[in-house]
Amino acid sequence: MRNLLQTIWRIIAAPFRLIYWIVKSTIRWVGNTLGEIRGLFAEEPEDAPFPETLAKAIKNPMDIIEHLDALRKHLFRAMLFLVLSTALAFAFIRELLDWLSRPIGGIDSLQAIEVTEPLGVVMRVSLLAGFSMALPYITFELWLFAAPGLKRRARLMGLVAIPVAFLFFIAGMAFAYYAMMPTALPFLINFMDIPTAIRPSSYIRFVTGLMFWIGASFEFPLVIFALASMGLVKAQTLAAQWRIAVVVIAIAAAAITPTIDPVNMGLVMGPMIVLYFVSIGLARLAQGRRGDARS
Repeated sequence: MRNLLQTIWRIIAAPFRLIYWIVKSTIRWVGNTLGEIRGLFAEEPEDAPFPETLAKAIKNPMDIIEHLDALRKHLFRAMLFLVLSTALAFAFIRELLDWLSRPIGGIDSLQAIEVTEPLGVVMRVSLLAGFSMALPYITFELWLFAAPGLKRRARLMGLVAIPVAFLFFIAGMAFAYYAMMPTALPFLINFMDIPTAIRPSSYIRFVTGLMFWIGASFEFPLVIFALASMGLVKAQTLAAQWRIAVVVIAIAAAAITPTIDPVNMGLVMGPMIVLYFVSIGLARLAQGRRGDARS
């Protein structure tokens, strides 16, 4: 009887023990991570030439194995977080599909013609939504791996750039959803007054692809700022080549734009041109800070 009561108690207490273990592990991980970050900003790596660093790595191959092992741990944590975020997105997949299909009248406007088509759509949206949510943490894990070899200033800039890059990415996705799609979709669906049966696979592929690439294009100023901070790009060069940049942006906008009309192409070109000139300002700011650091 006593063993039976103990077994029943273990079964009843199992969820609470699991929650306690998760909370305890999370608190311990946060504490270890914060301690690791404080340690990174408290030390400065040795400024050794690349040939000398390469020679040391060849002489002591165990150092390379240690770095690979550290990379494995960072990638494992990033993949674990990606799995959790994808599972969270899957739990709210109905709401996500309703939101994505709102510009065409809701999910009832989609018509599947293949048996596995809805399943493929659900998996695609879950993975992309999970990746979007996990992107800051994945970048943070990569920063933790690369930070020991960076200067303190570069470490700080990289840490600050993670949330800024995520905000730029979200802003680009929001621009594609709220500014481009309301004008592009009616043109595509009603072109030549031909009735269109909207398939879930083609529509979701179109929407998610457009949002992803526009979000990625909004990262351009941050990339330019990072390159200028390393001395690889100069603001004067970007300003002098602005005409060529406009032509390149027009070609990129034509490739990204889902329609062939100039209105939607202009909607893409406008913010990209603005982002280019913002990049020039950020590059000039990075050059000034780089010059101050040298002096």
